[in-house]
Formats: sequence, structure tokens, C-alpha cells
Amino acid sequence: MNVNIQTVHFDADAKLVSYIEKKVAKLTQFHDRIIHVDVYLKLDNVVHTIKDKVAEIKVMIPRHEFFVKQSSKSFEESFDEAMDAVISQIKRKKERLAA
Repeated sequence: MNVNIQTVHFDADAKLVSYIEKKVAKLTQFHDRIIHVDVYLKLDNVVHTIKDKVAEIKVMIPRHEFFVKQSSKSFEESFDEAMDAVISQIKRKKERLAA
């Protein structure tokens, strides 16, 4: 499984990167044929004073791609919400294939 973490408009510290890598490694529990995972972290300046932290996760498996985008006040929270959503997408897809 190849993991790519990209940051837009800022540089992520090592603690955030290792947090994301540790969580992404757990995706193999839900699907054993994950080819590639892209994680995009962005600062979204919606209003001039408030910056939202956006996490996007794209998971590629053979013949299918999952994509989730979440935003909140911290990258960890955004990433966790996005991970939960992508895990439920993977589980639903596996259930449909099994049925």
C-alpha cells in the first residue's frame, strides 16, 4: 500500500504526519487489496478571519476508488471524521460484493 500525504498552504509537522500514517495503516483491516491512499490536508479560508482545516482521503482499490472530504477546526478531527466515512464506504462496498 502506497501512502501519499500532501499539504496545501502550510507545512505539516512530524507529529501530524505520523498520526496520519498510523491511522492509514489500519485500513488494511477493512480491505486487503488497497493499492494507493492519498491524503490531502488544506487550510480553507472561507471567511477572512476563520481558517477551516480540510482533510481529503482518496483510497484506490482494484476497479474502484473511494473519496471523502471533511472539515473542522483541527486536522486531527477532520482526518478522523474522513477516515470513519471512508471505512464505512469500504465496508459497504465489500458487503455488496459478498452479497
